[in-house]
Amino acid sequence: MQIYQLFSRLNNKKFTKLLTQTIALGVGVGAIVLLSTTNANAAEQVVLKYGTFQGQISVEELSQFTETGKTTPTLTAYLQAAQQDPAVARKALKAPIKADAAFLNNLLSSWAGPILVNQIGEVVHPPAGQLDQQALRSALSASIKQNGEVTLLGAIQNYPNTSVELEGDRLISVYERLSNLAELL
Repeated sequence: MQIYQLFSRLNNKKFTKLLTQTIALGVGVGAIVLLSTTNANAAEQVVLKYGTFQGQISVEELSQFTETGKTTPTLTAYLQAAQQDPAVARKALKAPIKADAAFLNNLLSSWAGPILVNQIGEVVHPPAGQLDQQALRSALSASIKQNGEVTLLGAIQNYPNTSVELEGDRLISVYERLSNLAELL
């Protein structure tokens, strides 16, 4: 009898409204948590290295520079200190290897995958120095899924670490090798 009384009480309009609001709140919070953690493991800071010179900028600054060509005062100072042409650095960061996303993912899984990962790993790697092939492969796969291409900027943006190093003095040589690879595809 007590169970029947409990169900009778729960079956009123106030409870239905409260239940609906609770479910909506739960779904809303779940969506916020899911969306906010989607890139929780993505790089936020880039340590630019040019020989002995080293400086730190945000991934957002680097992305803005790559997309628009506009530099922040900090990035301008770093590029000048490293004696780097901003146009060449920008081109190297955004130059794509474009192909079908499935083909690029298959390429990463083939015998050529470690070669491609090592090439990019010469420029983009964790601050500790040693390349984590699986982390970089994951970053490249995420970049491919987002826009169907591999770029150095995509590798940086999707790198599963809060900080990543960018070896600026190797940027152009790796860019040239990747450009040659892109022509073959």
